[in-house]
Amino acid sequence: MKNIIYLAIFSFSFGATAQSNDALAKHYEAYYKQMKTQGDVQGIINAITHLNVLKPSEARKDTLAYVYLNEGKFNQALNTIGIEQKSTDSDMALEVKAVSLKSLGNIKASLPFFETIYTKYQNPQVAYELAEINLNLNNLTDAKKYIDLGFVDVKDSQGKSFYETQQPYKVPLKSAFYYLDALVKFNENKDTNKPAALLLLDKALAIEPGFNMAQLAKNALSPQEATKTEN
Repeated sequence: MKNIIYLAIFSFSFGATAQSNDALAKHYEAYYKQMKTQGDVQGIINAITHLNVLKPSEARKDTLAYVYLNEGKFNQALNTIGIEQKSTDSDMALEVKAVSLKSLGNIKASLPFFETIYTKYQNPQVAYELAEINLNLNNLTDAKKYIDLGFVDVKDSQGKSFYETQQPYKVPLKSAFYYLDALVKFNENKDTNKPAALLLLDKALAIEPGFNMAQLAKNALSPQEATKTEN
């Protein structure tokens, strides 16, 4: 008889908890919508975090990680979804892992995620990221491969931002590819490839004369020209 009573109490308690969770989930769903309306990012983060506790969801975790990414909170983004590469990774998860790892300086770990994204979409902006990462890892053959692939699909409307100056600026992506191509060419053979690298930098500057990084690279490779410019 006691067992029946205990079972009844347990069943009632479980049912009450389930109803309570459902009510809380509805509350935080409404709260999430309101925070989106108000543009309150911290409120959005709080709402999704509570919903993930109440009703765990991979899609919701990806969304939370993406919000962290957009806020520049790369560690929090990766802590939310992990850094393992999974066959079930959504496009959002792939972008979060790729960009967060690169932003934190772990470019080698970011590489397979960018490769997966490029395989799926052949996006020239992703090709640029892959070329740049491979150049920094001294994988010059792969860097050149992605530069050539990027040139095939690059659009005039696409741009690339640079941040080395006090005021960030954007150049046409095609110009940025020529700049990267020049760096790869020079690093392939620093003794003989300087003229070829300079020609590529000239192509970059012909598209965007205000491309500061290309001009700095050109000055570094042709100190005589830099001296004339200063005079």
